[in-house]
Formats: sequence, structure tokens, C-alpha cells
Amino acid sequence: MPGRLPTASDFSSHIELTVTPPPQSRAPVNVLILLHGLGDTNSSFTNLGKQLALPETACISLQGPTPLPFDLGGFHWGDDIIFDQATGQMDVDTGFSKITRILTSVIDVLVDRCGYQAREIILFGFGQGGMAALATAASCDAELGGIVSIGGPLPSSITASSTSSKSKTPVLILGGSSRTLITLDAISSLGAKFQYVDYKKWPNKVADGMPRNREEMLPIMQFFSRRLRSRAGVPEGSVEIG
Repeated sequence: MPGRLPTASDFSSHIELTVTPPPQSRAPVNVLILLHGLGDTNSSFTNLGKQLALPETACISLQGPTPLPFDLGGFHWGDDIIFDQATGQMDVDTGFSKITRILTSVIDVLVDRCGYQAREIILFGFGQGGMAALATAASCDAELGGIVSIGGPLPSSITASSTSSKSKTPVLILGGSSRTLITLDAISSLGAKFQYVDYKKWPNKVADGMPRNREEMLPIMQFFSRRLRSRAGVPEGSVEIG
């Protein structure tokens, strides 16, 4: 049986999120969890989910659990707020234990209450949101549908932890060609924690921004086409094998 469309009431009232149903009112087979970047809100990724319009896929856009200080606006995913004394910039790698617990609880609800398999759940994050997605997948015993992280490396707390087995959740990580956090060391750290890591470097792109055009979006859509499941055209009562 395919999972049902989640609603906000399925989850803890302490979690701020929006649910976007699949296009054309089709029953969802997959769930895409969207995690915004540092200092943003979930509204921008709610719009992203609508623009993606992925077939048979419900989108859940979460908001970071903690507001930024000093009336800066927006939210963040880290356990703490740390400012670099030299640059005045906020450190993005400040621990992810809190959001890992929250995302794990969201996945548990989707599996236990809404009827999805872990393999049917994909996490998509930008910057610090991508780091939160990777931290959650690294701590999850089950194989998820996949992780897409734009400009978000594996958190240092996960890199330092000792785990004997690698996660089977496939990872697509993307970054710019300069001023990027997706360095060779970052890719190596991912390879130490995940069995399947695909790295795409956007040529001629400074820093790790969101995709700006069809060419930059192409590797993400190719990843979705490989990992999203479909029941379109499958006769009722059929059983999936594998």
C-alpha cells in the first residue's frame, strides 16, 4: 500500500512546516523533505517544492528550529550560534544533534503513521540545511531515498564520530567552482560515511548558491529520476520486487 498524504497535524506542534501535495492531485509515492539555508524561512522552499512539481511526490518544507539573534530575521539549524571574530560571519558548523532528532522524528511519522518506506523519503538541503540532511542520514539505520546537499558538507561532529559501517543512502552533493565549502577534504569525509557519493561541480560558478538555470538543475533532476519511485501505470494489487 502506498503512503498517504501527510498533514501538518501528523507532526509535533513544535515543528514549523508546510506540506505541498503532488501535482494533478495524484496519490503520493515519495516524500521530499526540503531544508532551507542559514537565515532563511521555510516559505522559500515551500515555493521551491511547488515549482519542482515532482510527479507522485509530496513536499514537506521545514523551518529551522531556532531564530537568529539580534532581530536578524530567519532561522538556523545548528545547536549553537558562533560568530567568527575575524570576519563577523556566523559559523555554519555548530552541531546538529537537535535537528537530527527532529528530522528523525519526522521520518518516523512518515514511516509509522503515514505508511511510507524509508527508501521513499528524500532530503534536499541548501547550505546549513544540507548539513542537517547529511547528519540525519549518517545517523539513520535505514536506507533513505537519497540526500541532495547544495553547498553543505558533512558536519565535523559526524566526521569525527566512529562508525564501522557506511550508510547506504546515496548522496548527491553540489558546489561552485570557487569559494566553495565542497572541497576535496569534504568529499573525502563523505566517502568515509556513505557508500554512494556523487559530486557535481558547477563550472564558472562562484560560491555555493542555488541553481540558476536548467544546466545547473540538470544533475539534481537526474538524481530525482533515478531515486523517486512511481506507481503510474502499475495495475492495482501489483507487488513491487526489489
